[in-house]
Amino acid sequence: MRRGFKTEAKAIVHEVRAELSLTSTSPLDVWRLAKHLEIPVIPLSSLQEQAPNAARLFLNGGQGMFSGVTVFKGTNRTIVHNDAHVLGRQSSDIAHELSHGLLLHTPTTAIDGRGCRVWDSEAEAEADWLCGALLVPEEAAIQIVRLGWSFHKAAAEYGVTPKMVQYRINVTGARKRVQRLRSN
Repeated sequence: MRRGFKTEAKAIVHEVRAELSLTSTSPLDVWRLAKHLEIPVIPLSSLQEQAPNAARLFLNGGQGMFSGVTVFKGTNRTIVHNDAHVLGRQSSDIAHELSHGLLLHTPTTAIDGRGCRVWDSEAEAEADWLCGALLVPEEAAIQIVRLGWSFHKAAAEYGVTPKMVQYRINVTGARKRVQRLRSN
């Protein structure tokens, strides 16, 4: 990630939470954020009539193949997400796509002329980081550790997966920070 990005992401998280009147430890409803940003969110299952083969593939057993995508029409964005995923995963998928919007990432074609997936690893890494920071901010990760919540309890509270909670606790250094506070 580019230099200074994590500081920029933290500022975006605080700004978004302020706009939604959320504290730094409140759960974030990604559907509410999407509505606030005026970005429609469409479940993949609703596209079964328009694209029955693709919808069937991704909804039945191909879950790992498709999580979400932002579709552009001019400057308007629409997010399509895989609603066959568990709700916590859907939150992450939607937050990831919203993060691309919040970061004003330039839209690109999904498939190149050879039929290969176009992948901007820098933009994806930034969206991944911001996604996690939006869903489980640094302060929330510290609170989870301080309260001694299990990953499953915290995931239920924040509407994410236990894996996301574990990731955020690890990348924020929440355990070490709480230990330091307790030893002072």
